Amino acid sequence: MSSESTLETKESAGARPASGPALVVRDLWAGYNGKPVLEAVSFQVDRGDMVGIIGPNGSGKSTLIKTVLGLVKPMRGEVSVLGREGAPERHLVGYAPQTELVDWDFPVTVSDVALMGRYSRRGLFRRTTREDREAADESLELVKMFDLRDRLIGELSGGQRRRVLLARAMAHNPELLLLDEPMAGLDATAQHQLLDILDELRAKGATVVLSTHDLSCVSSRCDKAACLNRRLIAFGKPSEVLNEQVLGETFGTHLLMVHLDGQAYAYQHHTHPDGFPEVDPLPEKPDKHD
Repeated sequence: MSSESTLETKESAGARPASGPALVVRDLWAGYNGKPVLEAVSFQVDRGDMVGIIGPNGSGKSTLIKTVLGLVKPMRGEVSVLGREGAPERHLVGYAPQTELVDWDFPVTVSDVALMGRYSRRGLFRRTTREDREAADESLELVKMFDLRDRLIGELSGGQRRRVLLARAMAHNPELLLLDEPMAGLDATAQHQLLDILDELRAKGATVVLSTHDLSCVSSRCDKAACLNRRLIAFGKPSEVLNEQVLGETFGTHLLMVHLDGQAYAYQHHTHPDGFPEVDPLPEKPDKHD
C-alpha cells in the first residue's frame, strides 16, 4: 500500500468545505406506528466534536441515530446533516450499529465487511475498484484489524467485531460518524483503544456522535454530552451537565456522582435490609431495541 493516506488524498478533493455545524436537530419528534419515542429534541453538533448520548434503555438513543440517518422519518421537526436537511448523503455519513443487530454467522471475511463500506459510493452491484480495496484496507489498518483481514467474522471476539464495524463505517471517508453503543461489553483496555481510534479520526476532520452507557467515557473523552430520556434533559460540556440532578432526571432514579481523576462515575442507591445503603454501578448492557 502507498505510504500516502488513501482516505485523505484520493477523496478529499471532492469533500465539502468544513463550514457550519455537522448536525442540527430542531424540535424533533420521532417514533414508530404513530407513537413518539423522541419528543421536542433540539441540539447542535459542531464539526470535529465528539458527542456522547447517554440515557436509560428505551430512552430513544438508537431512534435518534436512525432518524439522523434517515432510517426513521420524523413525525415533526427537522434534521440537518452537514448543511443538508432531510436524509443525508450516505457517502458522507458512517454508521456502526449495535453488534447484536448483525448476523455474525454470515460467511464473509473481515476484508469483505470493510469493503461493504464503499457501497455508498459505488453502489451495491457495481464492481469494486483498486481504490475501493485500498480504502477498505487502510480503514482496517487504522483499527488494527488488517492482519485479520482474511478471517471469517464469526471467529472474532466482541472487541474485534466492533473494530470491523468501525472500519466499514470509515471506509468511504465519512465526515460524520454515528456509532450505536460501540463500547458495550468491552473491557476498559478495549474501550480506551477504541476511543484512541476515534481521536485519530477526529484529528483527520471527522465528527463523532456515539450512544453509550459509559459515563466515564463521556466525561473524559467527549466534548459534549446529550442526556436523553425521550426528551433532551441537558446538552453541554460533560463538566457542566453530568451532575446528580441531571442524571437523576435522565435515569429516573437517585444517583451518587463520584469524580475521580477528572472522570465522572454514577452509582445507584439501594437500601440493604439492615438499613445500610448499597451502591451498585449502573448497568452497561444496553437493550438492542432502544
